[in-house]
Amino acid sequence: MKSNKDYIIPFVGLKLGVHRFEFDITDTFFDDIEYSIVHKGNVKVELLLDKKETMMVGNYLINGIVEMECNRCTDPMNVEINGEYKLVYKFGTESSDDESLIIIYPEEFELNVSENILELIMVSLPGRVIHPEGECNEEMIEILSKYIMTSKNQVDDNEVRLEENEDDEDIDPRWSELNKLKKRI
Repeated sequence: MKSNKDYIIPFVGLKLGVHRFEFDITDTFFDDIEYSIVHKGNVKVELLLDKKETMMVGNYLINGIVEMECNRCTDPMNVEINGEYKLVYKFGTESSDDESLIIIYPEEFELNVSENILELIMVSLPGRVIHPEGECNEEMIEILSKYIMTSKNQVDDNEVRLEENEDDEDIDPRWSELNKLKKRI
């Protein structure tokens, strides 16, 4: 992701206490990201950054709409996202395995929150994105149904094969007995 000055907060000049920042995330934000599952969007991000002596606590509030591909038909669709997240920015040199703890080294004087915003948007996405029933691209659904084997497709194929075999006169007698059992069920 490219660095953008709109997402850089020079924290050295900030006084102790809570500071409010707002970010408007638009299509250009997602254009800079390679291999993104989100293509477009209009997301409002509010950051309340509480600066303390040894750390800063960032409370992120995310609300908006992003455009993604439907997992079923691959047509674009709008997905509403929202969430509240907390990240702790700690001044120090020791590393941490905690995902919500970000170490700020002594030589740093500004905070680039663009990657944090991207990660929080991705976390806000639902696990599966599908159009409501009947809104998927019907042409794509027809194509997929030809190539995806479901239990219904397998049952239909087996019934067709059995019906074809019933017409054959040279059927193995063991199979004909099994077919008789099937007809009773």
